[in-house]
Formats: sequence, structure tokens, C-alpha cells
Amino acid sequence: MTDFTPFEDLLRGHAGLLEDTTHDRWVRAQALFEERAYREAAVLLTELLDDPGEVRHELTDVRLLLARSLFHSAQLDGTIRVATELLEHDPNEPYAHLLLGRALQRQGRREEAQPHLRLAELLGGYRS
Repeated sequence: MTDFTPFEDLLRGHAGLLEDTTHDRWVRAQALFEERAYREAAVLLTELLDDPGEVRHELTDVRLLLARSLFHSAQLDGTIRVATELLEHDPNEPYAHLLLGRALQRQGRREEAQPHLRLAELLGGYRS
């Protein structure tokens, strides 16, 4: 990842030329995820959920990427918590069911995982 910190420091405070908007943070979190910086992406996404700003309509996307980041960084308890919260808001989100099922499997909770894995396959075609 390219570090633009010196450039950002140069611009910061100059007539608001560099404003860190919610959208900027969302794009940065997506870039971190793509670069496999899952822990860093999770921190930024957690901050977005704490202060969603103008992305209220995209909270499912934020929660889903957070759950994916947590799963890929082996933070299984966090994955389960976020995927469960996401499913409370959108019970038909197949990838959330898949993440929840796989996280439960990794914790050895296979019986709890099975319904979610079946729903992931049924709703989204994801094979477990």
C-alpha cells in the first residue's frame, strides 16, 4: 500500500482541501481488504459502524465487509457477532450465513453451523 502521509500532512489544514469523509473511509477500508490487510480494514469498518455518517443505506455492505475482514483475520468471535447482527437486519443475506456457518465450524460448533451453511447454499448457491 502506498503511504501518502507526508502529502496528507502537507494538505491538512489548508482550507479543508483534505477532508476525511465517510465515503473516503469506506473506500480506504475496501482497499485495505483487497490488499489483505484484514485487521486494519476491520478497525476502519468498526469505526464506520460507530459513526456511519452518510452511508446509513449501505450498512449491510459495511457489516458484511467487516465480517469478512474478521473471518480472514481469524477473529471468529467477532465474525459470529457481526454476521449475527447483519442477519438481524437482513436475514436473507447468503454470504453472512456462510461466514457465520464457517466461523462456527472453525470453533467446532458444527451443529450450530449446519442451518447457516444450508441457508447459504439455498439462498446464494454457496457450497460448504
